[in-house]
Amino acid sequence: MDLNTATWRKSSLSGSNGGQCVEVATNLPGAVAVRDSKNPYGPKLLFAPAEWHAFIDGIKTGQFDHLA
Repeated sequence: MDLNTATWRKSSLSGSNGGQCVEVATNLPGAVAVRDSKNPYGPKLLFAPAEWHAFIDGIKTGQFDHLA
């Protein structure tokens, strides 16, 4: 998939200190792309929109809290 048209955004909760953040592009047809904000030219992960929304819902409901 061509990611040249991706519009990347970082969480508004991310500080300006260059911490551990991801950026997400949701403007792609049929995909959500994720990358490391510290390495924008490095590898990217692609998810189907339904998979991404299920992941976000899992975060919001604490589904992954026990993994820490």
